[in-house]
Amino acid sequence: MTTTIRRGETRYPARIVCLTEETTEALYLLGEEDRIVGISGFTVRPPRARKEKPKVSAFTSAKIDRILALEPDLVLGFSDLQADIAAQLIRHGVELHVFNQRSVDEILRMIRMLGGMVGCEARANALAAELEGGLDVLRATASAFPRRPRVYFEEWDEPQISGIRWVSELVGIAGGDDIFPELAACGLGKDRIVADSLEVVRRAPDIMFGSWCGKKFSARNVAARTGWHDVPAVRDCALHEVKSSIILQPGPAALTDGVRELHRVIAAWVASRG
Repeated sequence: MTTTIRRGETRYPARIVCLTEETTEALYLLGEEDRIVGISGFTVRPPRARKEKPKVSAFTSAKIDRILALEPDLVLGFSDLQADIAAQLIRHGVELHVFNQRSVDEILRMIRMLGGMVGCEARANALAAELEGGLDVLRATASAFPRRPRVYFEEWDEPQISGIRWVSELVGIAGGDDIFPELAACGLGKDRIVADSLEVVRRAPDIMFGSWCGKKFSARNVAARTGWHDVPAVRDCALHEVKSSIILQPGPAALTDGVRELHRVIAAWVASRG
């Protein structure tokens, strides 16, 4: 017989709805997945979450009635893009926390905060330390590179958007130099639009990573852009896709599989140049 835990019946939140993937993945890594009663439909990590948990939201929309029916004692969201969802749930008396982590340090802080929320601070601190250790290893390896490639990361193609902060930082950790470092200070996508496509040409990236937020990256379309034929990354066929699920969610995935993929490509580029 299964006992339904209702709001307020335990010391820590026991019925959590995660509106984005990174908190779902973090709770699974912390061994606290039984607390999750609802997830985002975009969740792919860990794969078992899609089989085990009801999908109750997209990214900017949610099934409010379904969330309320789950009787959550905590809903976890991310950024201003989910402000409308948050406002609706707050009006229904739901306790809610919206994270806004934008940097590597803030991702690690989010994990530690999440651990505090569910009463597993020690495990959260250990997970954050493990993730930091992995980044330190990559950083040390990259420090020995004789040359650092110029890197252009594109998170959307129409319009071209670049410079998301945690990705910019991970490019640096992986051994490259982001060609639009000034955009990393801009939290909103509309403020990170590369208005002049030829500015990418002028900054001459050696490597391009594309992660078009779930849309299939097309190296052919990139190479066909006006004036881009002389871009080193285009000329040398150094156009690489990074799956959005491992780089565009500001959580454990970006600090593990995401940065490792950046490092793999950058290390291969460095090795090919002796």
